Amino acid sequence: MEEDLNVRKKAELTLGGGVRLPSGFVFPYRISRSTAGPGAGSASAVFSFGGHRVKKSISYGSGEFELVEENSRLSMKRNGVPFLEEVKIEPIVFHCPEQAFFNLDHRCIFNCAFCVSPLLSKDLDKGLSDEDMVRMTKEAISDGQKVVSVSLTSGVFGSVDETVERFVSCVSKLRKAFPELPIGVEPYVSGKGHIRALKEAGATEIKLNIQSPNRAIFEKVCPELDYDNIIEMLLYSVDVFGSGKVTSNMIFGMGETDEEIKETTEFLCLNGVIPTYRALRTNAVNQDQLVSAVGRQPPVSADRAIKLARMQKEKLLAHGLDTRECRTMCIECTCCDLVPFRDL
Repeated sequence: MEEDLNVRKKAELTLGGGVRLPSGFVFPYRISRSTAGPGAGSASAVFSFGGHRVKKSISYGSGEFELVEENSRLSMKRNGVPFLEEVKIEPIVFHCPEQAFFNLDHRCIFNCAFCVSPLLSKDLDKGLSDEDMVRMTKEAISDGQKVVSVSLTSGVFGSVDETVERFVSCVSKLRKAFPELPIGVEPYVSGKGHIRALKEAGATEIKLNIQSPNRAIFEKVCPELDYDNIIEMLLYSVDVFGSGKVTSNMIFGMGETDEEIKETTEFLCLNGVIPTYRALRTNAVNQDQLVSAVGRQPPVSADRAIKLARMQKEKLLAHGLDTRECRTMCIECTCCDLVPFRDL
């Protein structure tokens, strides 16, 4: 089936290397230079095909995939072999399509082995104020761009309390400026008061990341974070934000088993949390620290990514949860993962 083929193509493109551009190719939209997410630190663009979209690093020098322009039509090759008959380039508002998604601070006092953001050059710090983010969102809307929501993420810099206060300040100003737009937040919180404060400021969805279904792996890759507290905060967030309004990243490819993912997914769904699966991405920036933490792991295969996404969908269905009800952050974007109900 064409749908199944496109899902596989998305998995392969998501998990594969960068995209080489034709010499002299001029992008129709602004190129993204993210400081968070799998593409942090690199120039990237969003490509769409068959109802799917993927954000990929781009360059004119090299890449596993190659963008081909012929007769005003774009296609894509993989290592010289035709891969996608037709692709389109999607506009990015800020960080992703259709969202004003801002990183409050890419610096972080914690040292999670997989995270690239705090290792980036200080020169990439955009230094945006609350007012800057309000202004930029207004300008995007005024320019006719489709903006369905505002989303915020951040490293923890200074302290957890100070970082949450920054979130609250920003959310409050955004909510005042955009009373109808959904606002999503992806903080690290240490207490229930943080969650209440974010909700009272005007956040509509929250993402607290459990990172791994395996506690032992979590303690190796995030040795300074508290696994039990993250679970407690996730469950409390459902009380505050509501079932289906709380999400949590679960990274796979660090040595966990599919059964561990399944069990943790069941637990989260049972308690109203939507787990988001994220395949581990390694690069020159995070590779050494990941190997030091969990050893050298085999790359995630497209087969495994698809198998897990289908299992994820079954669990969500069984518990009455639906990613199409989410309006912010990674689930709304879909560029980095296979998202149940949206991709398959």
